[in-house]
Amino acid sequence: MGAGVIKRKSGGARRGRRRGNSAAMSEINVTPFVDVMLVLLIIFMVAAPLLTVGVPVQLPETAAEALPSEQEEPLTITLTADGLIMVQTTETPADQLIGKLRAVAAERENDKIFLRADGAIAYEQVVQIMGALNAAGFRNIGLVTDTGGPRFNGQGG
Repeated sequence: MGAGVIKRKSGGARRGRRRGNSAAMSEINVTPFVDVMLVLLIIFMVAAPLLTVGVPVQLPETAAEALPSEQEEPLTITLTADGLIMVQTTETPADQLIGKLRAVAAERENDKIFLRADGAIAYEQVVQIMGALNAAGFRNIGLVTDTGGPRFNGQGG
């Protein structure tokens, strides 16, 4: 992105001062800038879908609206259909869950925890996890569901 040099032919001697044969070109070449921006755009388009939590669960559907998004990636606990407990994408035994959450939460600004449970999981298991989180001092717990469920007002989802 440097300035180029234009060579001028001298048409003869000028009076007084003599100027050099070249002058700085005042135009900016934006082609390299556009090339870099297109490469960055492609990188971000490929990387963005990979930033979501990747534990597959069949979430129950509700009529609730989505919460507004936040700056920090939410701390997510997932209960799979197989009965596994995942903190973000790492499998965690039930007896180590609270200790791991305390260690992770100590380094975070936000205290919100999202609980994702497969629809095939018994309600008792979900409530037991919520109770353990509450007893450990985690009070800001949000349940994650899919939209489009029944509204129970005579209208479909």
